[in-house]
Amino acid sequence: MDLDTSKLIDGNRVAESIYEELRAEIAELSGRAPRVVFIRVGEDPASRFYVSKKKKIALSIGAESDIVILPETITEEELIVKVKEFNKDDGTDGILVQAPLPKGISEANVFNSIDPKKDVDGFNVLNSGLLVQEDLESFAPCTPQGILELLKREKIETTGKHVVVIGRSLIVGKPMALLLARKHPQGNATVTICHSRSENLPEITKQADILVSAIGRPATVTADMVKEGAVVIDVGINRVDDPEAKKGYRIVGDVDFEAVVPLVSKITPVPGGVGPMTVATLMQNTLKAYKLRHSR
Repeated sequence: MDLDTSKLIDGNRVAESIYEELRAEIAELSGRAPRVVFIRVGEDPASRFYVSKKKKIALSIGAESDIVILPETITEEELIVKVKEFNKDDGTDGILVQAPLPKGISEANVFNSIDPKKDVDGFNVLNSGLLVQEDLESFAPCTPQGILELLKREKIETTGKHVVVIGRSLIVGKPMALLLARKHPQGNATVTICHSRSENLPEITKQADILVSAIGRPATVTADMVKEGAVVIDVGINRVDDPEAKKGYRIVGDVDFEAVVPLVSKITPVPGGVGPMTVATLMQNTLKAYKLRHSR
């Protein structure tokens, strides 16, 4: 397939530009650097990889970062006690508890124990409520916030546009819809949320000026579901077997990329689209938490 690269939204490039901006801003700060703490429970390989990557990037922009590793046998109460220690620590600006957590531990309870002013992942119930109230000092979940940043930097207008979001999770779908519907230059859209129980899905998605898929299933979005000239944002990260690949698998999104790309005006590839923006937004939130705490 001859790919028109001008259609691709390069998340890696945008993330790197954000890191450069953060690096310059942090270098100008007086006093200590912003500090973010990552709490990892157990030895899940994916969690180990993601937390290590986040710490490396934090250090690369001049922030301070620590990883706290806790045993998989820890109880929910013990984990919350540890979180609250960092809530009280004046030298900690951001706290992130890496999901997934072991069975028997409520992620909601743990996320809600994080000080909302240090909740750089944006999952605390208070920040969710403040997002509904369009409070600009609150923290939104990093992936939808990162998508907005991509749209902004690609000069993709949202005001008056019809956006269809496939997926209703607390991590992406619901906050994405709220952000796009708010009264804001990067909002003011007409938003439709679809999910696994939606009927006549192609009829709905084909109306979208901007289509966001966050359902976590390969090839969910096919060519017959996309309006010509639409912008497609693929949030999915799915592993599919591929005997010809070096690792025996490859990473794909929710979108049938080769079939859909001829139709679109812009599209995020997987990997290299939305993924890098999640970490970049986390770093933006860390600096924001630092500045909000030091402005009072």
